[in-house]
Amino acid sequence: MKHTLFVLMLFMLNSASAQNKQHNSNDQIKSLNWDVIGTVKFELTDQNELLPVYGESINRFRNKEFDLKGYLIPIKNSGKHQKFLLATLPINQCYFCGQNGVPIMIMVEMENAIAFTDKPIRVKGILKLTNANATYQPPVSIVNAKLII
Repeated sequence: MKHTLFVLMLFMLNSASAQNKQHNSNDQIKSLNWDVIGTVKFELTDQNELLPVYGESINRFRNKEFDLKGYLIPIKNSGKHQKFLLATLPINQCYFCGQNGVPIMIMVEMENAIAFTDKPIRVKGILKLTNANATYQPPVSIVNAKLII
């Protein structure tokens, strides 16, 4: 889990333009909501903590309903997933799955578990932003999420 969270933090250190050069652009999901997620920056403290820095564009959605379309990236080996990463690229194009580049990702916690799919899904829930060390805890998540069909 620690490795997964570290990879999650890396996504924000890569620029969107670098992703476009390394991935099949037909698969990459782009939206205004993903642009908002991409505004999060990070600050490395003297204590080696990686702290998120949230700007106005994402803060206005804090603790409010937020929907996002993306690809389910499992964090556990299971047929159904209640907690997973949601990414702008499918699992076969993500960094820790064998291809180059790290897509933008967030943590999603569903109200009910859903089956894995390699097709894009759309979820809607409450956008949570944490101020904890991003090495150990994902800074951006959608909680109490529901699958939107």
